[in-house]
Amino acid sequence: MGVFPAMLLIVLLSPFPQGKNVVHQLSVTLEDLYNGVTKKLALQKNVICEKCEGVGGKKGSVEKCPLCKGRGMQIHIQQIGPGVVQQIQTVCIECKGQGERISPKDRCDSCSGTKVIREKKIIEVHVEKGMKDGQKILFHGEGDQEPELEPGDVIIVLDQKDHSVFQRRGHDLIMKMKIQLSEALCGFKKTIKTLDDRVLVITSKSGEVIKHGDLRCVRNEGMPIYKAPLEKGTLIIQFLVVFPEKHWLPQDKLAQLEALLPPRQHVRVTDDMDQVELKEFNPSEQNWRQQREAYEEEDDDGPRAGVQCQTA
Repeated sequence: MGVFPAMLLIVLLSPFPQGKNVVHQLSVTLEDLYNGVTKKLALQKNVICEKCEGVGGKKGSVEKCPLCKGRGMQIHIQQIGPGVVQQIQTVCIECKGQGERISPKDRCDSCSGTKVIREKKIIEVHVEKGMKDGQKILFHGEGDQEPELEPGDVIIVLDQKDHSVFQRRGHDLIMKMKIQLSEALCGFKKTIKTLDDRVLVITSKSGEVIKHGDLRCVRNEGMPIYKAPLEKGTLIIQFLVVFPEKHWLPQDKLAQLEALLPPRQHVRVTDDMDQVELKEFNPSEQNWRQQREAYEEEDDDGPRAGVQCQTA
C-alpha cells in the first residue's frame, strides 16, 4: 500500500515539464498488417549539445535578457483613441523569446548558442499482426530534447496503402471475384492467393446457382486479431457474374439452350397494346446528364430528389 503513494508523489514533483511530441506517418501495406513487419525509420531530432551541456556558451556567460527581464515577451501600450489604450504582447527582439542572451564571443561553437544540435536517429518500428490503419505506436522520450524539459514522445501513425484485391473491414477481408455464367450455373473451382502467400481453393458445387452480387465467406481467413494472431476474421467474397457477349451462340442453338433453362414468361399481346423497340442506351449522353441534373436540383415546393423525408 505504501509504495504507490510514494511513486505518485515522485511523478507529481517532477521538476521538468514534458516537451512537445513528434508525430510521423509510416506507410504500410495490407500484407504488412497481416504478417507483421519491422521497419526502420530515420528521424531528425534535437539533442542537447554535449560540448556546452545545454548551456549555450561558457559557464557564466548566460545572462537574463535586460530588455524583457527574462520573460521572453515584450508588452507595448498603444493608444488607439481618446482615453483608450491597447496592450500588445510581442516576442522580445533582443533574446527572440528565450528570456536570456549570450554574448556572441561566448557562444558555444558547436551549437552557436542554441543549446541543442540536430542529430539523425534510426528507430525500429515493430508493426504487429492485426494492427490497423491509423493505429499509433509510441516511443516514449524519443522526441526533441530541450534544456529543463523532459523529452517528448515520438508517435508513429500507420498509414495503410490500398490493396488491389482485398479491402479490410474490421477483422474481415472483402474481395470481388468474377465468374462466367456457366460457372455460376454449373459450379466451379477457383484459387485465391492469400496475404501470406498461401493458395486457397474454393468450390461451388454443381447445381448450386451463384447469382450476380451473391456473397459467400470462408471462416478464419480474414485478418489476424491484434494481440491474438492465431484467431482471424472472415474472408468475404462477392461474386460478379460475367454474361456472354451478343450473338455468342448461333441462332439455331438457342432453342436447345432454352430447353435447358427455366421457362421464360409468355405475354399475350392484344391489339390495344403498343409494341415498341428496345435500343441500346448510353447514360453518358449529354442530354441524359442534363435531364438528370435538372431532376436532382432542389425543388421550391419540396425536398431534393433522392433525399428521404423522415416521418413521425
